[in-house]
Amino acid sequence: MNEASPARRVAFFGGSFDPPHQGHLAVARAARLALGLDAVLFAPVGAQPLKAAGAAASFEDRVAMTRLALAGDAGLELSLADAPKASGAPNYTLETLQTLRQELSPGSVLFCLLGADAFLGLKDWRGAASIPFVAPLIVASRPGQPLEDLKAALPKGLTLEPEASTESASIAVELRSWSLRNPEGDTAPFYLLPGLDVDVSATGIRIQIHGNRGARAAGRDLLPSGVEEYIRAHGLYC
Repeated sequence: MNEASPARRVAFFGGSFDPPHQGHLAVARAARLALGLDAVLFAPVGAQPLKAAGAAASFEDRVAMTRLALAGDAGLELSLADAPKASGAPNYTLETLQTLRQELSPGSVLFCLLGADAFLGLKDWRGAASIPFVAPLIVASRPGQPLEDLKAALPKGLTLEPEASTESASIAVELRSWSLRNPEGDTAPFYLLPGLDVDVSATGIRIQIHGNRGARAAGRDLLPSGVEEYIRAHGLYC
């Protein structure tokens, strides 16, 4: 008889990862430390509904780069939960989270990790108001970002309410918490990582690589070395 898999605290971290960069890694490491997560799942998306043009690199290339970016980083894992669908339909985060939660062992806790830019666009996502109640949000905010900006970005019908102070699992990472409430009275925790000064953009990296005709000059200190080498070897973004 097989023993049941142990319960885990896991955060889903979806995105294009086009390419995965040091900013992505910094956000994931901070979330893992602050909330005592067993794993952060990096899930390159097959087809983003709000990006009709799609990613610049293929899904296969983005998976390969993400695998290289995470190599040797304990607790950061590659996930194919958001892989392209056989039907060609877009990937919706709510559906992916619902599936992931069903697959986790009993007693496990699933979170949804978002960078600041992704959170500010959350209200445009399908089923956005339901997402925090499937997987509580962890938002990596910019230092000094006003709370009112975060409240304005919430999906319609959700309100942010004060909660008792939550201590970070690591003294190195600041963590703040509130409660989200929907019109039915359901509540879900909302976590904020307010001290991440990570000024790295995948779009900016692609532009630099294109302008410099190569990854080495543009990606230095912005990309994990394995990702930089992969981009150069495959001629991506040039």
